[in-house]
Amino acid sequence: MESNEFILKYAEDSGFDKTCIYFYSGSPNLNKVFYSTSDGKDTQPRLFVTDTSIARLDSIKDFISLFECGEGTSAKGSGCLKEGSVLQYGNDYLLILGAGEKFKTIDSVLTIVRTALERNFTRNCTFVAIGGGVLSDMTAFAASIFKRGINVEFVPTTVLSMVDASVGGKTGCDIEGFKNMIGSFWPASKLYVWSNFALSLPENEYISGLAEAIKTAFLFDKEMLKLFEEEKDAIIKRDSAVLEKIIGACVRAKAKIVQEDPRENGRRAFLNLGHTFGHALEAAAGLGCITHGEAVAWGIGRAADLSLLMGLCSKDFAKKTKDIIASYGYDSGEYPKVLSGEEKSLGIEKMLQAMKKDKKNTSLSQIRLTLQKGECDTIITTAKDSDIEQVLGKTGI
Repeated sequence: MESNEFILKYAEDSGFDKTCIYFYSGSPNLNKVFYSTSDGKDTQPRLFVTDTSIARLDSIKDFISLFECGEGTSAKGSGCLKEGSVLQYGNDYLLILGAGEKFKTIDSVLTIVRTALERNFTRNCTFVAIGGGVLSDMTAFAASIFKRGINVEFVPTTVLSMVDASVGGKTGCDIEGFKNMIGSFWPASKLYVWSNFALSLPENEYISGLAEAIKTAFLFDKEMLKLFEEEKDAIIKRDSAVLEKIIGACVRAKAKIVQEDPRENGRRAFLNLGHTFGHALEAAAGLGCITHGEAVAWGIGRAADLSLLMGLCSKDFAKKTKDIIASYGYDSGEYPKVLSGEEKSLGIEKMLQAMKKDKKNTSLSQIRLTLQKGECDTIITTAKDSDIEQVLGKTGI
């Protein structure tokens, strides 16, 4: 199992040190990473956190089978892998949460905290998230508040988590139907990245993750954007070499901007391209009704139309943006298909109100957005409600 290491160093005044990112080729091997020199009995306790879907992946079954769910019963059987189960191996524990956005709640975060508290974890212990962005966000948030902060590590298992969610320290959970309204900045000390996890993802989860990679290409990497245009077949077929190239480029691009702006006071806000619209769509549709990546892809299209409407970008650039989005099967229309069963005016009002609650806003009266003038030419600006309503489908542009 070969690996390459990349280190993300944070600014001295950020309060954080570094994130060591390890890229692995081939099949995931968590046993070798976490237990190559130990049986879990001579280390500080770790709490591994995963969900009912990830726990059943063939790619980590050897790791899961190390743990026992009581009275010497191995977790090889699926009966132990239920929501709320806590398994043990040596000094380490494995917590199984429910899978999906609907479980991204403060209750799930507190379940992580209680599990550690009940097992007498100290500030020298570590939480390890094994899963996608939902799990890494919640586990890192729990780590940031447990005894005022303990170490956290990630094993991202989705493309979305590898290219975006696991890098940079944003944590949190949803509340009252709105995305990531509670959270903190608390970066992982280590990331263990296997691009081959992508081979076992359901199609919708794979496509969801690609949206964040496409976003990164538009923001920072014209060569990667060209790759998305010219290597579509290889990308859709999950060619391992192409995936490693995309994931590595995305991680390095995000690490660079996080290093410059760890707490999103400046250019890091560029990473929100498509997200203000996308989060609003997720809230209006009901969290979990559309994948995050699909919502973001639709949001990137809306951002392109808004940029055109405001005179910031050319028609050619707006068209190119939506053409790339559409070529990967994302909804690129004005009014989203997922809301097609609802009266348009009501759907638009729901999205607009959600955008007004977006955590990136700095004014109660204006919605703050990330827009592009062209490839790798990005600005942060505000927009009038009437312009936003127009690109949401109230009238054509």
